[in-house]
Amino acid sequence: MAAAAGVGAGLGATDAFAGATAARTTAIDDLPADVLSLVLRRLDGASLAAVGCVCSNLRHLAADPATWRDLCLAMWPSLNDIPYSSVAGGGVRYRSLFADAFPFPATSSSPPPPPPSPSASSPAGCNHPLLLERLVSAVDLHHGGALIMSRIVETDTASDWFLGSPFRVDALVQEGFSSPTPAIAAADLSLSWILIDPSTGRAINASSRRPVSVDRKWLTGDTVARFGVVLAGVALEAAVTCDERRGHVREVSLCVENGDGGGVNGRDGLVAVAAAMAGGRCGGGRGTEAAARVRYQEFVAGKKARKEWKARREGMVDLCCSGVGAAAFVGFLVMLTLR
Repeated sequence: MAAAAGVGAGLGATDAFAGATAARTTAIDDLPADVLSLVLRRLDGASLAAVGCVCSNLRHLAADPATWRDLCLAMWPSLNDIPYSSVAGGGVRYRSLFADAFPFPATSSSPPPPPPSPSASSPAGCNHPLLLERLVSAVDLHHGGALIMSRIVETDTASDWFLGSPFRVDALVQEGFSSPTPAIAAADLSLSWILIDPSTGRAINASSRRPVSVDRKWLTGDTVARFGVVLAGVALEAAVTCDERRGHVREVSLCVENGDGGGVNGRDGLVAVAAAMAGGRCGGGRGTEAAARVRYQEFVAGKKARKEWKARREGMVDLCCSGVGAAAFVGFLVMLTLR
């Protein structure tokens, strides 16, 4: 009986200690708002968005425009130079920009609808809803984690010259620049290229961030690092041309290629970009970077297979034409012999 009483007393003391401990436990909602704000500012964008889904209090703190602005400027320093007048509404909505530009655009199974052909009433076809009149590019180039180029490029996409020419945006307006490091390893480059529609504020990520291929031009000795993102039937391909030995970057440009390896004109490229802006997203973590690289490699493999098939078909056509020509020549000789 005495032992049982001792055990009961011990259990009672344990319950009292547990109750006191529970009473001293502090929930995250009990922290001051300024402390929570400081904690949230240390999160990355994906984690910050996830925290905002926990409760109404955290949702309010996670939607702080200043927090999203600091996060986006740390990730994309070029946004510091974007003019407020360039974007509708008087400035960039950083939370929406991150939701659009951090993930990769989803690859649609069906190509975007073609734009209308130019007419007399609309010389450039600019009244089509999928044709953007202006594009703002936010370009940031890093080497080994260090920023070596950051710039905003505004492109007038409503001109007849842009719509009729191959889609191309150049981020360098001079003869290149030299990196702070004496040499550049193309495999260590990382490129962020965001395309922004200033009329709506929508944006897409136009770069794979890490190179999907690195090629060397044996004639000039330059190295070309390519950063590709596959859309519906086309691929956005950013290229960085550099001299690895001298640490000189000669060219940073963005083009659009179709599945046959040919260039896409400005009109069709704008339609693909606008459709991607309005479409879905497929994440932006390390796993999605690898998946984007695989999609680009599959796109390149399909392009190579189509080129080989076309070459074989043209070879067969040439062989048939040669056979018909030879038969005609032999027939002509026979006719001359029988005369």
